[in-house]
Amino acid sequence: MPTKVVLFANTAWYLYNFRLSLARALVATGHEVLLISPPGEYGLRLRALGFRWIPISMVRRSLNPLVEIALIWRLVRLFRREAPALVHGFTIKCAVYGALAARLAGVAARISSVTGLGYVFTSDEPRARLLRVPLKWILRFALGGSGGRLIVQNTSDLQFFVEGGLASRERTILIPGSGVDCSRFHPTTSDRRPGGLRVLLASRLLWDKGIGEYAQAAKALTAAGSDIEFILAGEPDPGNPASIAPHVLKAWSSSGALTCLGHVEDMVGLYADVDVVVLPSYREGLPKSLIEGAACGRALIATDAPGCRDVVVHEHSGLLIPARQWRPIEAAIARLDDDRALIGALGRAARRRALELFDEKIILRETLAVYAGALASTGA
Repeated sequence: MPTKVVLFANTAWYLYNFRLSLARALVATGHEVLLISPPGEYGLRLRALGFRWIPISMVRRSLNPLVEIALIWRLVRLFRREAPALVHGFTIKCAVYGALAARLAGVAARISSVTGLGYVFTSDEPRARLLRVPLKWILRFALGGSGGRLIVQNTSDLQFFVEGGLASRERTILIPGSGVDCSRFHPTTSDRRPGGLRVLLASRLLWDKGIGEYAQAAKALTAAGSDIEFILAGEPDPGNPASIAPHVLKAWSSSGALTCLGHVEDMVGLYADVDVVVLPSYREGLPKSLIEGAACGRALIATDAPGCRDVVVHEHSGLLIPARQWRPIEAAIARLDDDRALIGALGRAARRRALELFDEKIILRETLAVYAGALASTGA
């Protein structure tokens, strides 16, 4: 039976780039879709595509209890007014607040997608540790009831939430990311472009993505006379405390070690023009750039960290390296520069793995099945 579904995220950019296919699939199956996020230019793009999008004021970096309570109350009032059958929140803050406000508003079916554990669960700062106890209580309450479901993206997060008693195993589902359109992201006809090796790191420009280590590895290899081109694609995220300052990016670009592209619209074209995709992140949910690179048949280098190791099989579809170190990045890139046959073998295996596990059609089917189960358990 068609129902109204709310998709709630911390940026309109996230909804547009990661959940647009889900929104379209819901509409195609007869559901009414409402998209909610803080204001942003991508909200206008969503509206231009025919979706209903409501901006809601939200301070992503806030840990002020009064500010957070006010946000939850705005969501409660919105959900009472809209009366959706199901609310689905993405990223840790929206996953928790969306489910909590939905339960307070009487919405029976509540889906929380954790795309990474976030500051409170990963930081060792005293304030973060202090906030874990109330956040755990809120999360347990928000996910309670027969219609509550938690979606995680990697095996490490599954273990964290279930073994930590934050969610029951029966209502916690592992779905690896938001998927990739493997018919759009696909290998080019030629696995090898003329010139030196081209290496790409594509992500939000945050320190915890390992971008500083990538820059250091690029500097070292360039100083040693390598003709490898190191490319960085993405923009800073001012709403995140780990965002890299523009003057740092300018310095890297001026040094000649990195080619900083900023935001890139045509990611398919960019992947087609590189040989290797790198993500030396400290921790991920399920990294989009790696599964897109895999779908395009590119060799992968990633850290042996949650999320990344769920995409890359070491020595099969890519190379896994330790996190927070630049020398292993340097060594892995140098190895691939010396062994072009290995680049091709890793890329072909990465493509097969993308088709088997990360294809968008698989992810959408699994997500809609979670919706059906949650709605059925509530009688909707």
